[in-house]
Amino acid sequence: MRRLNNKLVIIALISIILGMLIATLAFYKGFEKGKDYFALAGNSLENEESVKNALKVQEAFRLVAKSVIPAVVNINTEKVIKQSFDFRNDPFFKFFGDEWFDFFFGGPREREFVQRSLGTGFIVTKDGYILSNVHVVKNATRINVKLFNGKTYKAEIKGLDEKTDIALLKIKDSEDFVCAVLGDSDEIEVGDWAIAIGNPFGLSHTFTVGIISAKGRSGIMPDSSSKYENYIQTDASINPGNSGGPLVNIKGEVIGINNAIVTPSGGNVGIGFAIPINMAKRILSQLKEKGKVIRGWLGITIQDLDEKIAKPLKLKPYSGVLVADVLKNSPADKAGLKTGDIIIEYDKKDIKDSNELRNLVADTEPGKKVDIVILRKGKKMNLKVEIGVMPSGEQIAKYEKETKKVWLGMIVENITPQNASRFKIDSNETGVIITGFSDDSIAAQQGLKIGDIIKGINDFEINNIDDYNKFVKEYGDGDSFLFLVKRGSALFYIGVEK
Repeated sequence: MRRLNNKLVIIALISIILGMLIATLAFYKGFEKGKDYFALAGNSLENEESVKNALKVQEAFRLVAKSVIPAVVNINTEKVIKQSFDFRNDPFFKFFGDEWFDFFFGGPREREFVQRSLGTGFIVTKDGYILSNVHVVKNATRINVKLFNGKTYKAEIKGLDEKTDIALLKIKDSEDFVCAVLGDSDEIEVGDWAIAIGNPFGLSHTFTVGIISAKGRSGIMPDSSSKYENYIQTDASINPGNSGGPLVNIKGEVIGINNAIVTPSGGNVGIGFAIPINMAKRILSQLKEKGKVIRGWLGITIQDLDEKIAKPLKLKPYSGVLVADVLKNSPADKAGLKTGDIIIEYDKKDIKDSNELRNLVADTEPGKKVDIVILRKGKKMNLKVEIGVMPSGEQIAKYEKETKKVWLGMIVENITPQNASRFKIDSNETGVIITGFSDDSIAAQQGLKIGDIIKGINDFEINNIDDYNKFVKEYGDGDSFLFLVKRGSALFYIGVEK
């Protein structure tokens, strides 16, 4: 027992000695570190290597500010808003009746008031052309722009493109203005520096710094389907009033036009969007010369090749776009494109999604002949299409009405992977599928249903929409028709009389 106690005492003494050595060493290191802190305290860090590197970045930001800010303008607009008001709608005056009110007060009245708003723009030519957003200046009755040097000038709208929200203004005075350098937005990468300059909440020429958070954003705006979107996303602070201002890279080159933010509160939460400057450069000359943009047009309806559509076709998702419809006599129709084709390449550029193809077609000069690579029933084909001029929305609606005759109140389509999935049928089935009826459809009243596959009419075989249209054109004026229909797995006839 005594021997064991001696061993314990020796172990305890060794532990104490080791502990004291460790504590001494720790104290010494801490003291040395403390000496470093005391040595730096109260002194400039200018000569420290890490600080020198940070100062180089700081100097770059200063140079960007000095280079770009003189080209940025604050935009002040006035709009005359007309508003009608009618006291007769007030419950008190309704008691007296409209005739009594009109006799004394002369009926409904209209009043005008001036709405003022703020935005940003930047000068792109020495003679005073300015890029901004359509929503900043649209319907303005007066536009003033204020430069960083405090001078204010009157400006006028020279061109608007609502599909990209890009506006071109011109300062009315003739002077030699400082203009911004336009960069190449195709070269930017996620993680690059991004600098936003603008007039947020009326705070003139505010300079904020962040990075490029993402590229190629679309579907951002509520009316995105009618817009051309390819947004740059940034966390550089953008707020109301920044719209139309430049998004700049570390070289002081404009890479985007600040356009929108995602915010639950109305202020910046680090999610802002800018229109790529290359999109503006492509339409700048048209806005100058014509005041509007003429775009290329194929005449097709397209959709993304997502997983549900790509899987049955044994393709990779987002490795092309699916042609859902082709307008008759459109450039696409004349080139031989058909419903169900998959466009994988346009003008030697690989196509990933429908937004990318829409933008490429729109940017193509009408009249240009473009090579298109498609997949048709698994086989690769090359087509050449001459790009047409994009019609207006009203013209397209009229075009569709004229080229798509609704016969017997039926809307029919070729069988595509999309509608095959929707109606749970084989996408390789021949015929045309009924996808809708008009309100007074004769066909619907006499037994045909949405989802029915029309395989034949009378003795005429129907394999696709071309066969169907041919029958309607040659025999559609008859009095009675016998439809061969497939519904589910059943095949039967339905008679229809006009």
